[in-house]
Amino acid sequence: MVIGLGIITFRIHDCRSLKGKRKIVKAIINRIQNRFNVSIAEVGANDIYQRAEIGFALVGNSRPLINSKIDKIFNLAEDLGLAEIVDSEMEIMTI
Repeated sequence: MVIGLGIITFRIHDCRSLKGKRKIVKAIINRIQNRFNVSIAEVGANDIYQRAEIGFALVGNSRPLINSKIDKIFNLAEDLGLAEIVDSEMEIMTI
């Protein structure tokens, strides 16, 4: 079994409240979740309205497949254009 984990840190421009941040983060999460069927949530920077950290996890039986899906998730998050990606991390574990 192969487990893939990823964290994407975003900078949200033109956001002046936590309500505005929630709207953008929810849109990003919903689009990634609907497209890739991964477990995904906001995992950090909850009280900072111009920054968001979103973490996701997926499981499969092939390391190249998991690596490819994680790359596609990073690309989709960037292509959405809702926020600027500041940092991204990924880890793939084999159990």
